[in-house]
Amino acid sequence: MRTIMLLNTGWTFVKTAAGPLEAAKASGETVTLPHTWNAADGQDGGNDYYRGTCWYVRELDRPALEEGGEAWLEFSGAAMTAEVYLNGEKLARHEGGYSAFRVDLTGCMREKNTLAVSVDNSDNDRVYPQKADFTFYGGLYREVRLICVPRAHFDLSYCGAPGIKVTPVVDLEKKSAQVIVETWQTGEGDVTIAAAGQSRTVSPVDGHAQAVFTIENVRLWDGVTDPYLYTAAASLPSGDQVSARFGCRKFEIDPQKGFLLNGRSYPLRGVSRHQDRKGAGNALTMEMHREDMAIVREIGANTLRLAHYQHAQEFYDLCDENGIVVWAEIPYITMHTKNGRANTLSQMEELVAQCYNHPSIAVWGLSNEITAASAVDEDLLENHRLLNELCHRIDKTRPTTMADVFMLETDSPILDIPDVNSYNLYFGWYLGELEQNEEFFDEFHRKYPDRCIGFSEYGADANPQYQSAAPERGDYTESYQALYHEHMLKMIEERPWLWATHVWNLFDFAADGRDEGGKHGENQKGLVTFDRKLKKDAFYLYKAAWNKTEPFVHLCGSRYVDRTEPLTEIKVYSNQSEVSLYVDGRLLASQEGRTVFRFRVPITGEHSIEARSGDVCSIMLVRKAEESNPEYIFNKEASAVTNWFDQEIDPGCYSISDTLAELRSNPEAGAIIDRMMAQASASRGDVAESVKDNPALQRMMGRMTLVSLLKQAGNIDEESIKQLNRVLQGIKKAN
Repeated sequence: MRTIMLLNTGWTFVKTAAGPLEAAKASGETVTLPHTWNAADGQDGGNDYYRGTCWYVRELDRPALEEGGEAWLEFSGAAMTAEVYLNGEKLARHEGGYSAFRVDLTGCMREKNTLAVSVDNSDNDRVYPQKADFTFYGGLYREVRLICVPRAHFDLSYCGAPGIKVTPVVDLEKKSAQVIVETWQTGEGDVTIAAAGQSRTVSPVDGHAQAVFTIENVRLWDGVTDPYLYTAAASLPSGDQVSARFGCRKFEIDPQKGFLLNGRSYPLRGVSRHQDRKGAGNALTMEMHREDMAIVREIGANTLRLAHYQHAQEFYDLCDENGIVVWAEIPYITMHTKNGRANTLSQMEELVAQCYNHPSIAVWGLSNEITAASAVDEDLLENHRLLNELCHRIDKTRPTTMADVFMLETDSPILDIPDVNSYNLYFGWYLGELEQNEEFFDEFHRKYPDRCIGFSEYGADANPQYQSAAPERGDYTESYQALYHEHMLKMIEERPWLWATHVWNLFDFAADGRDEGGKHGENQKGLVTFDRKLKKDAFYLYKAAWNKTEPFVHLCGSRYVDRTEPLTEIKVYSNQSEVSLYVDGRLLASQEGRTVFRFRVPITGEHSIEARSGDVCSIMLVRKAEESNPEYIFNKEASAVTNWFDQEIDPGCYSISDTLAELRSNPEAGAIIDRMMAQASASRGDVAESVKDNPALQRMMGRMTLVSLLKQAGNIDEESIKQLNRVLQGIKKAN
């Protein structure tokens, strides 16, 4: 019989030690797993969090084993590289911080044992991730278990896999499913396999057993509507048992119809998630996982991109149970390294082997923005071919994808490798104008009508403290984030052929190298704050569009109390068809519509604002202010100036208000712009080079005004900008 014991308590954390014996003798900190040593310094900015080797030590008694039985340690996650020692003897090394691995202790145990685990998150060129916009926490940040099994048992040695594999094949016309259940085992004995009330006893061949079942009148795993789960189980005469839940569903991705679930159109509209939280780092508890899923369900998303690595098995379970369609991926990200190929392959094999049975997973992600800091050369292409082949070899049921950075040319050969494509675009935030998002996808869809294309990242940073009546890109206001997502939601709804779209991100997350938008060490593109305590206005926009079960109204701008404008816009997000607005208890107006409702309200003093629809309401306070509240404004040191002109612009001459394309149409003005862009490329390295050599992106940038480009660049002194404008004003436009 199999027994499983949690080993989450009794650990001593030692930050530095020369080896396992020294770590065992050192006085350290008593900790309980899950644990990370970067919960504080990985979130406070400065990009100076500790990256190195730390130790975890505990005593371990020899468990009682049946004759010929075995004892295995199972680590659910150890970031990033772990070495396991028992009584000073090295037993195993594992490279990859997000997948489970097991270590056989059987032949090495004494009655009393000292277990020491070194965990290393230091910078190297072998183990991914190493360069990316998030904190690389170190630690034993998931549970550790001791698994004891009899002599004959289901396999524990292959890639942390469960030893049972379930493949359902659905026939929609016959309303049936063929379910293939496979097991791998060590030792003798027939295997009894059961699924959906049926049972078979089979004799294994070379340790492998298989049984096939047919489920008539099958109940489908049908997304958020009905995520029905069956259970497959297997047992041996020795008493060892394994089981796996599975769902019967059919996924299809069509270049014109988008994503189809069980034969019907099912556009995937959702969010991305990082596995960390304020004050806890990546050492999440089950309660935290459940809270995150509750927020996913509240917003009404039907898909999650679990970025940028393998998440906890407990969270995949929650996705199965809640009908959330998942994009699962490995941390092959930002920069390709020649020494990291083996690690990408091992992490992918572990991801697929450990997660195969989850019905929620629809696609395997090969990489994320891997060309951001790397050229598309043969070594990078070969790495992706090998990953793609690996996925299809061990999983013949799911397609592959990758998230491409916006600079990647759409005719790049790397786009031919995965089964479906997807792009990360940030027009309207990092670059360009909002309308360039739809221009990009429309051009792609027109040029490649037989390719499936998705929208894997889009977003804008927002600090809820910052508010504005006239929001603009780069101001970090909650107001601009809401406007940005209003545009993006409409754009997406008008393009059902986008097979999946994922907001970046559902939650703010730690990126210790960031220092922007009034916060240190955070990426603030989340729709919910890092601590999960505050939902930004944009959250309710998507809730209004996606959540069809919970009637609600939400007043935007509730944190924008002090307003200087005499006539202010009051905006309501709601999933109801009619909304009424009351000012100081009196009905101002009622509107019929969908998702976004806008009202104009005069403000003369302090006013109570209430939005109502049926039995649901939302209330906030606004008041007239003579001066702008400085707490609402992000004041970045050395930021781009806001008043760049000391004279009127002559429209008959060029200026920084003209587009790049207009300026380049004139040889003299174009030469100035080209010199400026060359200097920018020289100072910004690989990413800028990718932009410079991307014709499609250059066309989009041609529609940008020079002033908007300069605003985005920031850190440009006022006098230099004025001088540039004076020079351009000296060049006459052709009549």
